[in-house]
Amino acid sequence: MKHFVELSGVTLDYPVYSVRAHSIRSAVFARNIGGQMYSSADVTVVRALANINMKLSEGDRVALVGHNGSGKTTLLKVLAGIYEPTAGRVSMNGSVATTISVSAGLDYDVSGLQNIYNLGRMRMVPRKTVQSKLDDIISSSGLAQFIHLPVRTYSQGMVARLMFAVTTAFEADILIMDEWLSAGDADFQAEATKRMDRFVDKAKIVVLATHDFGLVQRVCNKVCALGSGRIGFFGTTSEWLEWIENGAVARE
Repeated sequence: MKHFVELSGVTLDYPVYSVRAHSIRSAVFARNIGGQMYSSADVTVVRALANINMKLSEGDRVALVGHNGSGKTTLLKVLAGIYEPTAGRVSMNGSVATTISVSAGLDYDVSGLQNIYNLGRMRMVPRKTVQSKLDDIISSSGLAQFIHLPVRTYSQGMVARLMFAVTTAFEADILIMDEWLSAGDADFQAEATKRMDRFVDKAKIVVLATHDFGLVQRVCNKVCALGSGRIGFFGTTSEWLEWIENGAVARE
């Protein structure tokens, strides 16, 4: 089976009601969003993505770069199926895993162990497969005996570690990531980095939004630079570095 991701003319608009384009509030809003705004009656529309075209095939590891508000996370959410484009088409072939909104579906009133089964079911992973991965997930999360306690008793870091362990336990053809893992102490980070590297290596296609240029050069073979919801550059990592050296502004 050939795995691919293709975006054709993808555009995404956010309607924002009761915000007038010429008000001070609108001006501040426009600067913070980073997209393009236009007005219709009492509705202001933010164009978060505009005419995005991209083709990815097996072996591609693509970094999405750009300043905050440039459209990176929005584009990831479109790829993950969280947002439906206003216009254009998204075509994908292959199973998808994402680190975006990883806590979606988490039940805080049941144990971490029960949540592992619940999350596996949400991803349509057979129960036997989940059972075969239990020891690995618990060990990778570092939760030990806390896995039997309700998730509402966990710290934010513990929840993040649980979700990370579950997300990386089951292989996927297409991996969509918003930044690298940042939860846990130094020892956990070291082990998590090794685990994430293995997870990424097994994926056929990876799309990663990041501010870390060193990570881009280490992991990615292609770069998509976004600005105001539009693609300013798309090409190989080496071409992107040349693009920056030749005067392009690479914003964080």
